[in-house]
Amino acid sequence: VRFELTGGLEYIVPLMAAAVTSKWVADAFGKEGIYESHIQLNGYPYLDVRDEFTHRTLATDVMRPRRSEPPLAVLTQDSTTVEDVETLIKDTDYNGFPVVVSRESERLIGFVQRRELTVAIKTARQKQDGVVSSSVVYFTEDNPQVAEACDPQPLKLRRIL
Repeated sequence: VRFELTGGLEYIVPLMAAAVTSKWVADAFGKEGIYESHIQLNGYPYLDVRDEFTHRTLATDVMRPRRSEPPLAVLTQDSTTVEDVETLIKDTDYNGFPVVVSRESERLIGFVQRRELTVAIKTARQKQDGVVSSSVVYFTEDNPQVAEACDPQPLKLRRIL
């Protein structure tokens, strides 16, 4: 009814035809969007969300602190506690932290933004029973096994990685 009153009904079919035609043309040239193509043409670094990365890179290869700064602040994928994360957030002013396999190997798993990490921990403490300071934070897809009923509930944060 609204289209009939405004005269927009005569424009709907041409607009739909133009949208479908432009989609077909874009699909014929490739699946990338205009922004991804522009990034590649300019040679900018780009991490596609759909790509999976293997553990071949060291965190220190990607992020190097300056000589006057403290060592690289990292999180491990399955051995950092909630208290460790909260202390790291309190003691540093970085916008995010690399997540590594372990402190010994420092194989890069991904990157976690400070804001998302803070919100996730705060939400988990409020909404999940059993998440305490000694709870281990997991950035892996594997479901951690809780050994005993008295162990603290683990916190799984793979989705923010």
